[in-house]
Amino acid sequence: MQAVRWQFWLGFGFFVSVLVGTALAMHQLYQVAMDANQVPLRRLLVQGELRYTTSAEVREALVQQPLGSFFSADVDSIRAQVERLAWVNRASIRKEWPDLLRVFVVEQQPLAHWNQSYREQALVNTEAQVFEADISVLSESLPRLQGPETAVVETVEQFRSVQQLLQLNGHEVIELRLSERFAVDVVLQSGLQLRLGREALLERVQRFIDLYPQLSSHQQQPIEYVDLRYDTGVAVSWRTPTKPK
Repeated sequence: MQAVRWQFWLGFGFFVSVLVGTALAMHQLYQVAMDANQVPLRRLLVQGELRYTTSAEVREALVQQPLGSFFSADVDSIRAQVERLAWVNRASIRKEWPDLLRVFVVEQQPLAHWNQSYREQALVNTEAQVFEADISVLSESLPRLQGPETAVVETVEQFRSVQQLLQLNGHEVIELRLSERFAVDVVLQSGLQLRLGREALLERVQRFIDLYPQLSSHQQQPIEYVDLRYDTGVAVSWRTPTKPK
């Protein structure tokens, strides 16, 4: 009986020692894995079509705080850091063994300036989202959209529908204003203004397109505005001739 008991305690002690040894080994392995000095992220690869953001700016955003080791680095936190950059729309992060951090950046695609009269750095992107960024990096001129801050999507929709029809007929919209009552005014590249109102916008634009050859040949002075807020007909104002000094 004593021999059996002695064998039991010997086996139990061996089992406990194995468990303790395994736990200590796992703890040591965990400490190594979490130690940035043991398994560091040494390389950063920034990918994506970058026009307004540089790889250096992404790198600078990431070194503001320690990234951790290959195993401890939090990809969600890293992605949030990159997406704080003004010209970054979204980012995806991937770790690749043994030491690579791959960052794929999707930049903002600016569609137009937004309420530029009082928000100088505000832009609206092609997804109808307003963001603020350094506009000095823009290489092309953008149209200006003005509207209620609660009606960004509606303003963009009106701009796209009106712009598409006018472009097909040789006109370019450089500004669209949507009032609080959702009335639309448009300024063309020539400086001509279209007062379209709230209803039947495309029909009114088409009426302008049909009448424009006659209107432009009617008088030598450029047209100042065409008011199309009528069921039939239009009201036209020509610019006053400038007097020689």
